Amino acid sequence: MLYLLDYGAGNVRSLANSIRKLGYDFKWVQSPEDLKHATKLLFPGVGHFGQALSSLRSQGYAEPLKEYIASGKPYMGICIGMQALFESSDEAPGVEGLGVLPGAVGKFDSSNGQKVPHMGWNRATAVKAGAVRYGLAEDEVTGESSSRSSDHFYFVHSHRVAFDPNLHEDCALTLTQYGSEVYLSSVQKGNIFATQFHPEKSGKAGLELLRAWLSQGDASSSTGKWLMEPSQAAKPRSKDGLTKRIVACLDVRSNDQGDLVVTKGESYDVREKAESGSAAKATTGSNGEVRNLGKPVDLAMRYYLEGADEVTFLNITSFRSSALQDQPMLAMTEIAAATIFVPLTIGGGIKDTVDPDGTPHSALEVAEAYFRAGADKVSIGSEAVTATETLLAALAEGEFDPVKAPASALTGQTGIERIAGAYGNQAVVVSIDPRRVYLEEGKPAPPAHAWSVVSDGERSWWYACTIKGGRETRDVDVVQLARAVTRLGAGELLVNSIDADGQGKGFDRQLVDLVRRYTTVPVIASSGAGHPSHFTEIFTPKPLQAGESGQGSSVEAALAAGIFHRKEVSIDEVKAELEKAGMEVRRETLDTGAAAEVQQAQGQELGEERP
Repeated sequence: MLYLLDYGAGNVRSLANSIRKLGYDFKWVQSPEDLKHATKLLFPGVGHFGQALSSLRSQGYAEPLKEYIASGKPYMGICIGMQALFESSDEAPGVEGLGVLPGAVGKFDSSNGQKVPHMGWNRATAVKAGAVRYGLAEDEVTGESSSRSSDHFYFVHSHRVAFDPNLHEDCALTLTQYGSEVYLSSVQKGNIFATQFHPEKSGKAGLELLRAWLSQGDASSSTGKWLMEPSQAAKPRSKDGLTKRIVACLDVRSNDQGDLVVTKGESYDVREKAESGSAAKATTGSNGEVRNLGKPVDLAMRYYLEGADEVTFLNITSFRSSALQDQPMLAMTEIAAATIFVPLTIGGGIKDTVDPDGTPHSALEVAEAYFRAGADKVSIGSEAVTATETLLAALAEGEFDPVKAPASALTGQTGIERIAGAYGNQAVVVSIDPRRVYLEEGKPAPPAHAWSVVSDGERSWWYACTIKGGRETRDVDVVQLARAVTRLGAGELLVNSIDADGQGKGFDRQLVDLVRRYTTVPVIASSGAGHPSHFTEIFTPKPLQAGESGQGSSVEAALAAGIFHRKEVSIDEVKAELEKAGMEVRRETLDTGAAAEVQQAQGQELGEERP
């Protein structure tokens, strides 16, 4: 019997969904005693090394887990399930790992401008012949493999085990390069197999890898001979395999009949324009029906089949004041996660709330509900501005950088801090909605916002952040917000542009470059795309500005909504354009049979009343 060990990490539902899709059954480990009954064990997880190991020990799992691994029965670890095998981690000094494999887990180096976390699709290069067993390398005899070494897998982590040929000779299976760092992306030693990447979020290639491990009858195997010289494998190449991510975004709300629909509009005005004198105008004084561009899960499935690297659902109005009572949105997340095997982000209402009956709920509780439903990340918007204002209020007079706020200003009670503390910063995306504030000719910007000023040669402006979907502008600039939320624990920034949204003239490059210049986490560009060439432009590196260090770089991901919904541009057209420009992309289109199988499973899951 296959058992899954959940120590209380982030989204493990996706792995359960993947296993069921592949036709296998499993049980959850509910007590240390269950480890004695397991014939196969899978330990997944996204989170903090210290919390994971402390939880294992406090619940009495650590020693039984080591005994299980020593028994020779199959063990597979994913992300934390791999890192826990090593001796220690810089993420939690003083906390011991299981010590099954040699070495320590260290943090990626961001001093050269490299963004941390390492988030996205990257290559796992096979260095041992044993990788054939999991479809990670081509069989030298048959020339066949279920997934090739050129396939990309989804990574999301801030810490890694740097590859040491002498230390990891017995366990190295695949290596991955991020920037100039080469690290272990999968290991195998006897009955142990573990991956730093997430196969359950890696589309077809990830499902095939899981199938290969699940179908193996014997408990152990050898990693085999080296496919390349270890010393050569340790040397970084001129370029890593990290792809440019294309994110499909769906603005979701309920219509007047209470059904969830995907919609799109300007500043949340998502109703069709009613003609003057129409019945709707006469009776309600408002415009017509909520603009309906499709059903959320149906559209999300379409984007998954077309090759979207991630899917984002933004709950723009439904139950925003009481997200835990929004059962349709939670149900939609569960259904989407059951058939879409790429990362899912949920935004809207992820904040401290109070139910109508007076019951309080923290942002962490809300996030946990969506993680349990199948979300991988949550997106926080207006509440991030409020948290930034708190940090700014704690600054000394004349100081405007929230990074310099005293440690006492970090209460640990903001939604960003609490969610990142429990699930890791990679689980928290902050969505920024700035607009331009133009300066009168000859007049400087307010001192607090001078670093946010840009110019097109004719006019100058600074970027002011907004809340409530752009309806209210605050005295916080985009740089202050980006730096504040990164300090609080956000692992990724979604940079929207109120000025560019819906224009179809391209992303606001000046805004995006400004945010990247002052932050150390990955950035998703949003708003303004109208043509595949706009994605190529935003992904093309710009030269470094004066005083900047590292290498000129571009955003890690780009997001679009309306142009995908209306089929003006397809995801594959975007990726073809990027490939033509020499950029690394993930091209994965499910074959007809696989697409039909997924859609059939989706229909059975949803029934007639699917969202």
